[in-house]
Amino acid sequence: MRYGVRLPFWTTGLAVLLGVVMTMLDTTIVNVAVNTLARGFDTTLATMQWSITGYLLALSMTVPVTGWAVGRFGSRNVWLVSLVLFVAGSALSAAAWSVGSLVAFRAVQGLGGGLLLPVGQMTLARAAGKERMGRAMAMISVPAMLVPVLGPPLGGVIVESLGWRWLFLVNVPICGVALAAALLLLPREQPQGSQGLDVAGLAVLSPGLAALVYGLSEVGNGASVLHPALWIGLVLVVAFAVRAMRTPETALVDLRLFGDRTFAAAVVALVCYSAAMFGFTVLVPLYSQLAEGGNALDAGLLLAPMGVGAAVTMPVAGRLTDAKGPRGVAAAGVVVAVAGLVAFVAFGGPVPIFVLGLGHGLVSTSVMAAAFKTLEPVAIPAATTLSTIAVRLASPFGVALLAVLLQLFAGAGVAQPFTYAFGCAIVLAAVSLVPIALIGSKAWRGSSSAPA
Repeated sequence: MRYGVRLPFWTTGLAVLLGVVMTMLDTTIVNVAVNTLARGFDTTLATMQWSITGYLLALSMTVPVTGWAVGRFGSRNVWLVSLVLFVAGSALSAAAWSVGSLVAFRAVQGLGGGLLLPVGQMTLARAAGKERMGRAMAMISVPAMLVPVLGPPLGGVIVESLGWRWLFLVNVPICGVALAAALLLLPREQPQGSQGLDVAGLAVLSPGLAALVYGLSEVGNGASVLHPALWIGLVLVVAFAVRAMRTPETALVDLRLFGDRTFAAAVVALVCYSAAMFGFTVLVPLYSQLAEGGNALDAGLLLAPMGVGAAVTMPVAGRLTDAKGPRGVAAAGVVVAVAGLVAFVAFGGPVPIFVLGLGHGLVSTSVMAAAFKTLEPVAIPAATTLSTIAVRLASPFGVALLAVLLQLFAGAGVAQPFTYAFGCAIVLAAVSLVPIALIGSKAWRGSSSAPA
């Protein structure tokens, strides 16, 4: 089927969610088992951490090729190959016999998992059409809200009752169902016949993103901001951007999409807001344990109300966005989220976190919908690639920024260093109101002039 033909919305959504939930769940359930894995392989925590780092770096490196692959082979075929790679990596990880083999097999998982979210997002966006874009983004956002809440306790139960190998084996039956759903529910399509692969651009951008994500993660873990990987990654990404602007017709990712005001504003808003939220959610468990004397379970449960609050507002946000446009919904969400952040800093407790979740459900759904609403279907693969790259970089940046501030204030002897770090998250979230204000209602109702 060709790109201009409408895909069945809800059946497509079901097939996509099965794959997206799996890759998101895998990240969180493995994180809680690092200590167990280190003991099982008789190695250090720092060495075992590479089983997580390798997965995340592989996730980042595959994103740039998404748009080209979908244009060349079709989203259904890319989705199926990604699922096969992911389940193969899962089965191999369960059979790992050493730290090195586990890291390598986790990288195979990451190669498949890195494609699943952007390909699923663009498939669902095309199936929904412009008039249902808000509801489509609400659907794809639900796993992102619930998995961080459910993943850690599920991982703990699996490790304690079944053993660490089942952290990976659990993916096999889920992936089997996801493959069957994709074969049955995702219609075949005629590939667009994209241009040749920009090998030089891929050779610069993929390692650049991996280095940048790794450098930011290391800074967030206490390394210096002069970490070589951070600056090497930044140079490579900038070099790609300069080259892509000079040869936009053949570039791996078409940066001319930023000429669409609504898309550009939505991506900038996503960057500011994602940096704030990811930084905050990483610092909250640390705050619970260091400042309040809680244990790991207390830290995990403290964030649970955020997922509950977001689950309440996401369906409403999708319908409101489709009916009224994203600007008002997103702005209201930011105001509510900031109010929750301020209340948490002032009073603590689960109620402000729940309020934050209510706002978060409004923001994430509406801004993601805004990023695609004015674009023509043929531009969606490139737009998905760009927005995914932006969020992938914003997340570790937010964590690194807040961690550096926490270290600076703690080192200076400030009585409550967490307050200042959380204050930075509040400012970042509030700043997202500026690009949100640039999302115009006229552009929302019209079509995009962005390059196809």
